[in-house]
Amino acid sequence: MAKQHWKPGNMLYPLPAVMVSCQRGEERPNIITIAWAGTICTNPAMLSISVRPERYSYDIIKESGEFVVNLVSKDLIFAADYCGVKSGRNVDKFHAMNLLPQRSQHIHAPGIAQSPVNIECKVSQIIPLGSHHMFLANVVGVSVDDSYMDAGQSFHLNHAGLAAYSHGEYLPLGKPLGKFGYSVKKRKK
Repeated sequence: MAKQHWKPGNMLYPLPAVMVSCQRGEERPNIITIAWAGTICTNPAMLSISVRPERYSYDIIKESGEFVVNLVSKDLIFAADYCGVKSGRNVDKFHAMNLLPQRSQHIHAPGIAQSPVNIECKVSQIIPLGSHHMFLANVVGVSVDDSYMDAGQSFHLNHAGLAAYSHGEYLPLGKPLGKFGYSVKKRKK
């Protein structure tokens, strides 16, 4: 199999497409779309987001020390793209995209009501890395949309129509290919 060899670059795809909401004091809340986000620890629950220092939301998150990661469903893709290309310096993104701020339980910054999952975070560390700075954050609360809960109170996140970002495009997550551990599961004879 022939392959081309390129200079070092970020080709780790797909990535979650998330909308990060933040608010400084009594200013209007803002939203930044981020694809460089990830889980970093289970206990304590932690995640990371990477943001360019020149972005409007960078100072808001740095000064407030908190933010909400809002998962993006296919219904939110247009708003996610808009919030990634427009600056909160110039536009109220909640208003422009008809998004409803959702009161958070543990922090001041609001979540996005239309998102299937809102993850409330408090910044624990900021690591300057070059073009981006990584915000390491403790997860202090999670809100989930009741419509994805079944009668037994099991959460069905994969029914939310989540989207991913890959090489400049937003893509829907599709049909499951297997479940964790299926490769070693004993098969019935």
